[in-house]
Formats: sequence, C-alpha cells, structure tokens
Amino acid sequence: MFIESILLVSLINPVPSGENSTNVQMDAYPIYAQIQQPKDSTINKETIKTYELGQVTVSDHLEQMIKEESSNISFVRKDFLRKNRGNSLMKTMERLPGISTVGIGSGTSKPLIRGLGFNQVVVLTNGIKHEGQQWGADHGLELDQYNVDQVQIIKGPASISYGSDAIAGVIDIKDKPVPDRGSQGGSLILNAKSNTAWLGASANVYGRREKWFYDMRLSYASYGDFKVPADTVYVYDFGVALDQGKVRNTAGKEFDWSVKLGYLEGPLKNTLTAGRVYMKSGFFANAHGLEPRNVNEELHDSANRDILLPHQEVGHFKLIDQFSYRFEKHLIEADFGFQLNERKEWSQYVNHGFMPPNYPDELSYPSTLERSFDKKVFSMQLRDEWFLDQHQLQFGLSGEWQMNEIGGWGFLIPAYQKVSFGLYALDKFKINDEWQIQGALRYDHSRIAIEAYQDWFPSTEEQEEQPSNYLYRSQASTRTFNSQVWALGFNYAPGKFSFKGNIGTGFRVPIAKELGANGVNYHYYRYERGNAELSPERSYQLDLGGTLKEDQWLVTFSPFFNYFSNYIYLSPSAEYDYLYGAGNQVFNYTQSEVVRFGGELSVFHQINKSMNIELLGEYVYSEQVSGDKKGYTLPFSPPPSVLLNTTYKPLWTLGLGKPYLAVDYRLTAKQEQIVPPEKMTPGYRLVDLRFGAELNLFDSPLQLDFQVRNLFNTRYLNHTSFYRLIDLPEQGRSFNISFQLDI
Repeated sequence: MFIESILLVSLINPVPSGENSTNVQMDAYPIYAQIQQPKDSTINKETIKTYELGQVTVSDHLEQMIKEESSNISFVRKDFLRKNRGNSLMKTMERLPGISTVGIGSGTSKPLIRGLGFNQVVVLTNGIKHEGQQWGADHGLELDQYNVDQVQIIKGPASISYGSDAIAGVIDIKDKPVPDRGSQGGSLILNAKSNTAWLGASANVYGRREKWFYDMRLSYASYGDFKVPADTVYVYDFGVALDQGKVRNTAGKEFDWSVKLGYLEGPLKNTLTAGRVYMKSGFFANAHGLEPRNVNEELHDSANRDILLPHQEVGHFKLIDQFSYRFEKHLIEADFGFQLNERKEWSQYVNHGFMPPNYPDELSYPSTLERSFDKKVFSMQLRDEWFLDQHQLQFGLSGEWQMNEIGGWGFLIPAYQKVSFGLYALDKFKINDEWQIQGALRYDHSRIAIEAYQDWFPSTEEQEEQPSNYLYRSQASTRTFNSQVWALGFNYAPGKFSFKGNIGTGFRVPIAKELGANGVNYHYYRYERGNAELSPERSYQLDLGGTLKEDQWLVTFSPFFNYFSNYIYLSPSAEYDYLYGAGNQVFNYTQSEVVRFGGELSVFHQINKSMNIELLGEYVYSEQVSGDKKGYTLPFSPPPSVLLNTTYKPLWTLGLGKPYLAVDYRLTAKQEQIVPPEKMTPGYRLVDLRFGAELNLFDSPLQLDFQVRNLFNTRYLNHTSFYRLIDLPEQGRSFNISFQLDI
C-alpha cells in the first residue's frame, strides 16, 4: 500500500518547483517515484513506518529525463551559463557540441543546431515559441541573457511536440523555479568586458507567501565598438582602414524588464509573466548600404559608444500565462501568449533604379527609416499528460495567429496574416527496466495571406504617376498547407550502457520572406527574391545515441542522418538586377534535395577529486543532391571542431568557496565545403581561460568569475559569422569579469 502511494504521487503529482525532491528507483517497480517534502516541514517520527525495499538508487532528475527521451536532449544549467557568459545567450551556448551561432556584432547572435538555423530552430520561452528574429540572418534573438535559469536543447527534428519550424531542433529557455514558501530574496549581477567596453547589470527580487509568489528583474547593458586583431578589412575588395582595430558603429545598448506573478495551491498552478526587451545596436558602417566607401570615418571614429546610422532598434514585448492542474492520473497544461515585435532599421536614404534622387517630403516615413516591421502574435498550447499503467500518453493542441505590418522607404518582406493549428498524440511505453519505446503522430494546418505591395515611386524614365507605372513588388496571394508527421523511438539501458534511437519525419511551412521577398538586402549587398510556389520543407531523419557511464568516465556519441526532399534556401543566380537592385546579384529562394549526416562526441574523465578533462567534438556534412547547386553544401555549414578542456577544482580553499580554474583549447578545421558566394575559411586554434570562486559577503554568497577570451589575440574567421563575407575577423582578446551576489 505504501509503495502504491508513492507511485501514485509520482504519476499525478510532478514535484512543484522550489520544493526538495528526490528521485528513487525501485528495482522491483518499473516507474520512478518522487517523494516530496517541503523544506520547512517537520516529520512526526511516531507516524513513520518501516518497510523493507530492494536496492534503491538515487538519481538526478534531469539525467533521468535525458536517459528516458529517445531524442537527443541535453540541459544547460545556470552555473554553466554564469561561468561561460558571452555577449549574448547564444554566444554562451556555442561551447556545446552541435551548437554554433551566426554572430551579428557585439550583442546579437542567432543559434544553429547541427548547421541548421534561422527559421528551422524553435526557441521557446516560458512554453511559448519566440517570434521576432525570423526576418533574416542579420536579426538576432531578443532575450535577456540574465533572465535564464536553465536551457533544454533538443537536437534533431522535434516537430511532433513543437510544431513547424522545429525541423532542426528546439532551444527551450526556462527562467527560475517557484520560490520556497515564506522565502524572499534577490540577486545582483555586474559584469564588464574589455574588448567592447561592455558594462552590464541585472537586479532581481523574488518572494513567496504561501500560495502567491512573484519575481521581478531589471537588466541594462551598454557596449562600444568591438575590436578585431586587424587594421584593415576588405569590403567589395575595397580596403577599409579600422581605427585601432575598432569596427566602427557596432556599439549598442539594451534595457530589459520582466515581472512574474504566480499562484500555487495543491494541484493548481498559474503564472502570469510580462516582459520587454529593448535593443539598439549599430551596423558596421562600411558594410551596410550600396556605397560602402562613402562613410564619414572621422565622425564614426570620434566616439566609441555612439550609435549612428545605420542602426537597428528592436522592442519585443511578451505576455504569457501558464496554467497547470493535476487530477487523478492527468496533468493538464495550458500556455497562452501574446508577443509584439517592433523592429526598425535606420539608414540614410540611398536611391537606386527608378527611385527619385531626393527623398520626397510628402512620404509618411522619415527619410532615415529604411524598413520597419510590427509583428503581433497570439499563441496557444494545450496538453494533457495521462499516466496509465506503463503508458505515458500525451495529447496536444497548438494554435497561432500572426499579423505583420511593414513600413519605411525600402521593401524586402511583405505584410501578411497567418493562422495555424496542430494536433498531436504521443505514447511512451515502458516495457521493463531496460526497454522503453514511443510513437507519435501530428497533423498541422497553416494558412498565410500575403498582402500586395506597390513601390511608392513610378518605374518609368519619365516618372509619370500613372497607377500602372507603380511596380508591384508583391502580389496578393494566399497559401494553405497541410502536413502529417510521425516518429518512432526507443531507449535501451542495460546497466552502464544506454542506447537510444529515433526515426521519423519533420516538416516546416515556408515563411513570408521565403514566399514573398522582393528587394535589396542592404546587409548582404544582394537582391533577394521569394518564390510563392514553395512547398513545405520535409525532412526524414534518423538520430541515434549511445552512452557509457562507468566510475570516472562518461562517454556519449550522437550520430544522425537527414534527408530533405525539398530543402528551402537562398540560392545565388547569374542574374544581376540593375533596374531595382542597383546591380546587385539576385538570390532566389529555391528547393533542392539535401543529404546531411554527422554527429557529436563527448568524453568526460574525472582524473581525481580535484581535476577532470573533457573532449567535445562535432562534425556535419551536407550536400545538395539535386538542383542548380547539385554537389555543393548548404550555406553556413560549420566546419569540424574539437574542444579540449581541463578543469581544476582545488581541495584547498584559502577562505574561498568552490574555487575553479579551467582552460579551453578549441581546434577548428578549415571549411572548404562552401556554396558560392561563400568563401573558404581557414582553420584556427583558440585558447580561453576561466577561473573564479565564491566569497561570503555579509552572510551572502558573492560569486566571482573571470574569463580571458581568445587569450593569444588570434586573428581568425568564423565560417558561420554574419561578417564572414567581408573577411571581418572575430573579436580579439577580451578580459571579462562578473560578480553575482545572491541575497
């Protein structure tokens, strides 16, 4: 009876955050149980009864989740984020195998999973898909990197549970758990970085009184132009001198806030979160627009922290409500979200083609507003987890409505409205202690209506203002997509070994840019043209994984294979647009068959109580097997890379808490597999250094962390960088320091 009670608690009462929890595995029973005990509670010893159990194994909850999932899943905890903090959250995570980033200046970057990214990676915050960075490679994630407690990463297609766009994987960002009852506190984070003269601060307060809890955070960061170990870069083969290696006009600032209010009583929990991220950052002045040579270098070099033209401003507001309720053997969850993404790109007016030489005064936009996007998104996620004997069933329904409005004198992406919904069912069946299998099905429907757009200037030599002389850049059109996907997976864990596999399909609905783009991308010096006839991107994937855990060793190997029957990408053509694109090369969105394979290897060895070593490796190969670019790879394919790490945690403390010293040595191979106009990228070697410790300040822990990034100031090029096309090296040496005081 006692054991049955424990199992029932495990099935229908997931441990609320903020309470102590212990996972206990009983060999005689196939299901893991969780015993809950509030921190401030006391146990009446007279009521305790003694029962004899078999062998009991205490396990880590996250480790157990990784073991039971058939997908390639991993977690990043807050200690890792703090010790490896980069200029953005994605830069912090690129140390992980299989994760790379498209860097855009100092404070912005986009994630790539196994070489796939942009609109193929879903980023979740508080259960809702983050919408706002899908416009192009030059748009990063609008996230407060200080407001992250844990990150879950799923490599490989995850369209079953997360819907379209998750064809490459998922990055699920989670904030802090619910505070303990009667607790209150806060934290203060200060950090500085020498390369960009970065100054950042973040303050947080939280508390809980029985059923109600709150959590609030304010963050601010300001940084100057970043420095590279070079005094000249070449834009269009035109040499651009850099003042003291500073990439002019790449400074920026960021101001973020968030407020969370929650209620927790028994099986019911509801959390309402509101927050906004505001970012303003400059574009490299010599690498934006049609005339990279015409830059007032004296003006731009006069100050290091000013943000002049061209630059971008992004405001991203979120309102998310998360509800959960447990009853009998069910866990019901509902997430509702609203997002408002306001993006504006500012640049001096530059005429080309039929555009008038002088900007007309009667236009409703200022002459410096090149483009603007105002995107509103309403989202909904409903789930029912049903724990039935050895089955863990899950049924889900998701829905989304988007509306995007555009402005500015430049045109690239049309305005549109999009409605989508999806249904899925998933079953995890635990056969015995060693075997578990799972299967899933999903159906999706999506409809996108693109609005027509006409140029605001006539396309004739005589500039006659007849309606027929105003070129349609985008025709009104409506597309409807329906798709079904499936997946089968297994887990086999015989003792110190564990194996997993997943086979299935994935899909992705084309976005508005891929369907309706028609204009100059001033960041890339190219003319981008969409294709309204694109079909949904479909993937067939096989993911495998093997783990050996024994004594002081932990070895993990994760190979994968993908076949895309119609991969969507931007392909360069032999055409140049002189009438509307100032002679820029035309790139067309197209589809082709693609084969991809590769994997990640992780080896961890605990040498003794104070020292460990780690090896992290990654490899991706991709090839187009049809179309005009048959035989070429895909854009932004990361080269093979290996990272060697040694971490020393001395047993002596000298009054310090948790001291550590770590050295990372990264060896990256040259990338010769390119698709023109990409350039081959030489290999490089990098050394990073980290050390830190904890002090006691007024009975509160103060964590100090130091980093030396690019210790030897190596000049190197990152093949996945936004600035790779102009041979702009990555940042040089940087001394970073961070203080975190928990109160």
